[in-house]
Amino acid sequence: MVSAASGAAPPLIALTGVRKRYGGGSSGQPETEVLHGIDLEIRAGEFVAIVGQSGSGKSTLMNLLGGLDRPSAGHYRFEGRDVASLSPDALARLRREAFGFVFQGYHLIASETARENVELPALYAGLPPPARAQRAQALLARLGLADRAGHRPHQLSGGQQQRVAIARALMNGGRVLLADEPTGALDSASGAEVMALLHQLADEGHTIVLITHDRGVAEQARRVVEIRDGRIVADGPGPGAASSTSAGAAAAGGTQAAAAPTSPGSPGPARPWHADLGEAARAAWRGMGRNRLRTGLTLLGIVIGVASVIVMLAVGEGARQRVVQQMGTLGTTIMYLGGSAPAEGGPPGRITDEDLSAIAGLPDVAHVMPVIGDPIPVRRGRLERQVYVFAAEWFMPRVHQWPLAQGRFYTEAEDRALTPLVVLGHRAKAHFFPGDPDPRGRQLLIGDSPFEVIGTLAERGAESGAQSYDDMVFIPYRAGRARVYRVQTQPDYTVVAAASPQQVAPAEAAIRRLLLARHGRADFEISNAAARLQAEAQTRRSMTMMLGLIAAVSLVVGGIGVMNVMLMTVRERLREIGIRMAVGARQRDVQRQFLTEAVLLTLAGGVAGVLAGGITGAVLVASGVPVVFSVRAMAGAFACALATGLVFGWAPARSASRLDPVVALAGD
Repeated sequence: MVSAASGAAPPLIALTGVRKRYGGGSSGQPETEVLHGIDLEIRAGEFVAIVGQSGSGKSTLMNLLGGLDRPSAGHYRFEGRDVASLSPDALARLRREAFGFVFQGYHLIASETARENVELPALYAGLPPPARAQRAQALLARLGLADRAGHRPHQLSGGQQQRVAIARALMNGGRVLLADEPTGALDSASGAEVMALLHQLADEGHTIVLITHDRGVAEQARRVVEIRDGRIVADGPGPGAASSTSAGAAAAGGTQAAAAPTSPGSPGPARPWHADLGEAARAAWRGMGRNRLRTGLTLLGIVIGVASVIVMLAVGEGARQRVVQQMGTLGTTIMYLGGSAPAEGGPPGRITDEDLSAIAGLPDVAHVMPVIGDPIPVRRGRLERQVYVFAAEWFMPRVHQWPLAQGRFYTEAEDRALTPLVVLGHRAKAHFFPGDPDPRGRQLLIGDSPFEVIGTLAERGAESGAQSYDDMVFIPYRAGRARVYRVQTQPDYTVVAAASPQQVAPAEAAIRRLLLARHGRADFEISNAAARLQAEAQTRRSMTMMLGLIAAVSLVVGGIGVMNVMLMTVRERLREIGIRMAVGARQRDVQRQFLTEAVLLTLAGGVAGVLAGGITGAVLVASGVPVVFSVRAMAGAFACALATGLVFGWAPARSASRLDPVVALAGD
């Protein structure tokens, strides 16, 4: 084992027979061994330079030391614990609490300010925002960047960016600083400033591991390890070792002051999923703003999907309710009852007044209305016409949901008193009283009995091709039997109205049982008009649902667009993912970051979609289209948009969280 330090204290870092291979196995690539049995010890407070040419394996060694990669063979122990066996989250904790990285290319997140970049390790360590901001500002002030805290990387010089990277490495204490070619991209003056800063940190007790190909830079360290072709070929004190005595004294106490000891064997205290949700949402919002056109087009897909679902369901529900309202005038609770010959033979049955009284007492029945009607000669002066005279109870408009256009309908008392009153259908009024806007008080001769006109019903039309109700005239049931239909002893048929559309079937079953019990045979017939109308309403409801499902397809298409955009985002932000992992982000932190971005995207699209749906509906209402908005439909469409973000954002977020940190850092 190679070591330039002595003493009884165990090494902070110990590598024994470490090898690293790439390729081979299921990768389909030839196996290449980059490190060949590395033995190395580094004690706390040392300032070590690892020097070698490109391809010598020094960067691979740094990745292993920093917990970004694992050895293929051998042992790597940090404070006596084997790092190779740690879980991904435990490795993340080790990077977060023990290591600070300073990269040649700075590796700052472009969308974050200098202070926010510095805060990043403390964010994943769970430090509260005020404490994070205060410490980050203090570090930047120490490095001469207090007035650059709010600047983004592109607004800083190379030397300033590298100092921001050093401040980030110190944010959680920086017990071990791994500096990969920290002066490689700087001019000589900036490079000298960075090296002076590293010397200062070493004097304060930080362990510095400097990776470089420049021997002049390496010789500024207090120990120089040379690596060639994956093997350590030299290890000894550097010219800077002259100050090692004072550095060692500082190391004895300064290291513990820099950061609390880290136990690499556990992943650290679990934080709830929502602990840093605000930070994730802020970063996600900035991520969405990087490519506004693409974000806008993706939002458009979600907006169209949500708005389509809302508008389609609203239009469908409006059409359904209009149809139900129109059908309601035909009677969605109505059944027709009459006598008929039984199937086994015999005379036709008769529905008596006692039968009707018994039916009226059933709990599911609201009204029982016997009807007598036939074409009768109706005259006014010289005008005569065969008109269907409809004799029914006083509550006929309520049963058929038929409003009056003028005047009134006869009352129950007038029916019982056999008062000769008549209410005209819309077209009957036009025939008998042309040009007379108000025929009330005039007389009509129905058969040979005079009847006084007291009102006119609203226009209704015909039902299923039958005679138009508007051509009829309507008289009280008892007055009709006494004055017009004198020889008729029973109604032509009886209209039975159930208490509600849901009670139609129970009412029909109860009537059948009652009449079978009373008659002893099935000598009656019940025609359930309500069932046909309800079936039509159900068909309309199904059509509404189908429209909603068709619209939902566009929401799914929008979700696929979200997934595609998020996959592209992951590929474009590989380096950012690598940076977050290097400073200690766990897999679930990265997954939460990108899942939050997907949900935020669909959340914004959902809100805009609800607004667009409302505006579209308002335009349709103004155009006379029946539209009925449902809060449930709007909430459902919005919830589906959020679910779309979760479902279609999960796979890209998971792929981001499973990336290899080394591969991610190497990404563009």
